[in-house]
Amino acid sequence: MQKFQIVKKPAYAIESVDNALQLIMLLQERDALRVNEAADRLGVAPSTAHRLLATLVYRGFALQDESRRYTAGPALRGATRQGRLQEVVAVAHPHLEELAAAVGETVNFVGRFGTSVRFLASVESAQLLRVGDRAGTVLPARLSSGGKAILATLDDEALHQLYTGRAAQLAGDQLGAEEFRKLQDELVGVRSRGYALNLGRTEPDIAAMGRAVGQGRAWLALSISAPRSRSEALERPDTIAALVSACDATAAALDAEKLSSPH
Repeated sequence: MQKFQIVKKPAYAIESVDNALQLIMLLQERDALRVNEAADRLGVAPSTAHRLLATLVYRGFALQDESRRYTAGPALRGATRQGRLQEVVAVAHPHLEELAAAVGETVNFVGRFGTSVRFLASVESAQLLRVGDRAGTVLPARLSSGGKAILATLDDEALHQLYTGRAAQLAGDQLGAEEFRKLQDELVGVRSRGYALNLGRTEPDIAAMGRAVGQGRAWLALSISAPRSRSEALERPDTIAALVSACDATAAALDAEKLSSPH
């Protein structure tokens, strides 16, 4: 006679944990999931569903695309639409090390996920006063140098999808008309210069310069972080040239391994 066990929901189940686990199962079952769909499935408010999904994004269990849909993240698949993250970082890392040695400051490798950027890897400066390892840090894309460099590769329609409308409001990322116009204007400057700056906008004592990796719509960037007291050195011609060279070399290496596509 076959033995089996019927597993029932425990009386002591923690509702928020159970909801998060249900979302993980949904992400594994479906190609994409919207906030309202998640809320209906769980029987919770859209704002609650968004907070749960945002936490899953932070921990790598979910990703968010330009249409505000959520898909399974690297912790579930072992791979993302952008390629295996570990492989991507491994291919890029030698170029981070070369850039850090050339400019004498901390260098970061970032990827955009929705309206945020995650620091995938860092190589620290050897200077006594330096910016530390930032791997794992998550920042708003529209404020960070690497994030702005990536956003500058998007067209206005994609930017609208990210920062306006009901989905952006639920996510807490909605920008008013004036804020959105300022972001567009800032990104025009980024495209003109070829790099983005962040002078104390995310952390008052840190300055950074970032450039997107690859041509067309990018999802990766390299950035150089320095104490604010050394911010002027970031825009020296030799520093800019080193950053451009490192981004080109990283893009070529990723292309060779077929890891550069965002699809």
